[in-house]
This record gives sequence, C-alpha cells and structure tokens, in this order.
Amino acid sequence: MAKEIICLDTSILIDFFRKKKKENTVFYKLTLTYQIFAVSVITEYEIFSGSTTDQLGFWESFFSQISVLPFDSETDAFAVKIFKQLKARNKLIDIPDILIAATAVKNNMKLATINRKHFDRVGDLELVDITVS
Repeated sequence: MAKEIICLDTSILIDFFRKKKKENTVFYKLTLTYQIFAVSVITEYEIFSGSTTDQLGFWESFFSQISVLPFDSETDAFAVKIFKQLKARNKLIDIPDILIAATAVKNNMKLATINRKHFDRVGDLELVDITVS
C-alpha cells in the first residue's frame, strides 16, 4: 500500500455517500491502494453545508477519521496563483475547486477527484489516476 496522503475532492465523498454498494465507489477503490486520506476544509464546508440533519452523524464520523487541512495565508497565495493562471488562459473553474486544488498543491498531495475535466486545468496539481469500472 502506498504511504502518501491523498487529498479527496468533494465529488469523491458525494459518490461514496450516495452509492449503497460502497465497494462500487471511487473512494473504496482508492482504499485498496492508499491508506491515508485528507480533505480541504473547503470540502468539509461543501459537505456540511449540503447535508441534511439526518446526514450529519455520517459526515462527522467520516471527518473524524481523516485529516482536514486548513486554508491559511500560504494556501491563499497558491489559490491566487492558480486563479490568475486559469484566468489568463480563459479556463477558470469554480472558486471552491480552486481553493481545494490550492490546498492539495500547498500540501504536496495528489488530488483524487471524479471531476478531472476541471482539475486537469490546474498546472501544478497532480491528480490520482482513477480507473472507475
């Protein structure tokens, strides 16, 4: 098993939550290769703000088992750089995605996402190769 820490995008968590058969999720497949996971505090925000009261227990338990990476001034500097690079190429993505990408880049982590189309635009970001069958 790989010892590196993988940053999970919100799309990975939503897929994991929604599918009844967890072994069919991208997150489950990632656990077959990787042991340690983290999320940006932005992902935690997106999940909690979109959750119902009934879902909170599931997510509180999930987030207690992984690292939640802060968004600080240093991460902000990475986000600004990413934003300006994307804007110059007329390839902007959603601000939360920029903040999540910046968190992964700042922490030297690969990002696992189902939304490769957007994150592929971020030059300094390394994505986990996910083959979903």
